[in-house]
Amino acid sequence: MAIGLRSYRPLITGTTHMVSSGHYLATAAGYRILEQGGNATDAGVAAGIVINVTLPQYTGFGGVAPIIVHDAQRQETATIAGLGRWPKAANIEYCQQHAAGDLPSGILRTVTPAAADAWITALKLYGTMSFEQVVTPALELAEKGFPIPASLHRPLAGLFAQATANGWTTTLEAFFPGGKPLGIGDVLVQSDLARTFKRVIQAERENASQGREEALQAARDFFYKGEIAEEMVRFSQEQGGLLTMEDLADFQAKLEPPAIGSYKGIDVYTCGTWCQGPVSIQALHILEDCDLKGMGHNSPEYIHTFLEAMKLAFADRHAYYGDPDFVDVPLEGLLSKAYAAHRRNSIDSSQASAAMPYAGDPYPFQSGGFNGHKLAHPEPVAGRLEADTSYICVVDKWGNAFSATPSDSAGGAPAAKGLGFVISPRGSQSWLDADHPSSVAPGKRPRLTPNPAMAFKDGKAWMPFGTPGGDVQPQSMVQLFLNVAEFGMDVQQAVEAPRVSTWSFPNSFWPHAYYPGLVGVEGRLPAHTVAELERRGHQVDIWDDFTSKMGCLCAIQVDPERGTLSGGADPRRDGYAMGR
Repeated sequence: MAIGLRSYRPLITGTTHMVSSGHYLATAAGYRILEQGGNATDAGVAAGIVINVTLPQYTGFGGVAPIIVHDAQRQETATIAGLGRWPKAANIEYCQQHAAGDLPSGILRTVTPAAADAWITALKLYGTMSFEQVVTPALELAEKGFPIPASLHRPLAGLFAQATANGWTTTLEAFFPGGKPLGIGDVLVQSDLARTFKRVIQAERENASQGREEALQAARDFFYKGEIAEEMVRFSQEQGGLLTMEDLADFQAKLEPPAIGSYKGIDVYTCGTWCQGPVSIQALHILEDCDLKGMGHNSPEYIHTFLEAMKLAFADRHAYYGDPDFVDVPLEGLLSKAYAAHRRNSIDSSQASAAMPYAGDPYPFQSGGFNGHKLAHPEPVAGRLEADTSYICVVDKWGNAFSATPSDSAGGAPAAKGLGFVISPRGSQSWLDADHPSSVAPGKRPRLTPNPAMAFKDGKAWMPFGTPGGDVQPQSMVQLFLNVAEFGMDVQQAVEAPRVSTWSFPNSFWPHAYYPGLVGVEGRLPAHTVAELERRGHQVDIWDDFTSKMGCLCAIQVDPERGTLSGGADPRRDGYAMGR
């Protein structure tokens, strides 16, 4: 533990199991499942679906849910690609002809919903319980309601205004049954979503005699091939969307191998380049041989080096990351330690890069392949710096671990009629530039910001961790990891420590805002540190002391020698940890 560092919340510790998530009711649901004998995946799925209910401003049951699962008995770690695909009718030309070259908010952005499949797939492959067992906490909250905190009241008021202006009557019906925004402390009931859960439960029950896995598959197929699928498609097409029954029937949240790197003997696993997960690995590889401890935590030298390393990793993300089913991503080269050293040598210790650096050439650092880099360097673009999403991690008494980052805001598109959720609007993270590796194409996945992570020591889960926050995610995650691994903080101290972020790259959300040189810092950084960063050329914007713009980190650290678990959760939003 780092001595002398204050934290505003106690470090949650235990010896049996631990949950940390972006909402206290989700954490309570995960803990409830663990106490009932469920494993980490059972608890993680339960918590994730509760987050779909309690954080509709950030996530949805019809949204996305990238997942990493570690099965200790099998000694297996896998990712579940909980990310939808563009409908087969979608392409750049369609957007140019029917949306004037735009990706407007609404039904045109929707891709196949992925969260429902990801949750059920995780449960089927790595869980022990039925869908009915794990969805019960979420069903109770949707059906009976829960009091609205201030953190939800504000975005719901904004959603009401947005839905009213856009004529999204189905969104008004789903989230504002009284016809007006509810006040702080009023109870939010989501009857349509509760009814959806009950229908999926019924499909599972009707096939229970065939066995647990078959019943789960039936529940999943009811959503993607049955009545719910028909209702989603009907609604989408009535609204001018492109989704078809074939798109849904062909979709699968499949297992994919993780991207793997290491930092001073600690292995770090993320999802692949269909999301931005490997950015964290790249940044850690670049920073590994820097004397970070000698610089001092959050010193001007440390922050400058961190920011410049992140810019390099983001430059490579922009040039190379995309759906590997469609794009030949040079991941071997990008994650090479030799390539990291090459990129590290380009950092000027005394001067910030004025804009996003040029992408590197990873091809000489891997076997085979060719340099297909064609992107022109971006021009500045004004726009919002989006920060949706939430996060869950769980460790159980058997050593299993679960890490997931669900997302998709209720404000991204109108809610599907009678279903209580929005069909994933994650198409907002695509480009209309044919040369971009994450351009719109039939059946292609957008490049996703949500990206869970999991760290290992000696082949055993050591720390699942993650955060919401759009493009801030890998930045906050790398800072947390270094706070623990390099500076010896406990996970609560690491979560609460002041954070910084660069925005010197095209934002992942349409219209891909780009602010060359911009750095956001929390107000707790000393004035002399800010002054030195500005002297080095960083354009510093001072944010609140504990701003939600920096995400909502959650992490669980395993101490195998003592047989203990430590959970940290972020006060910047509604994160809480619980264990025993």
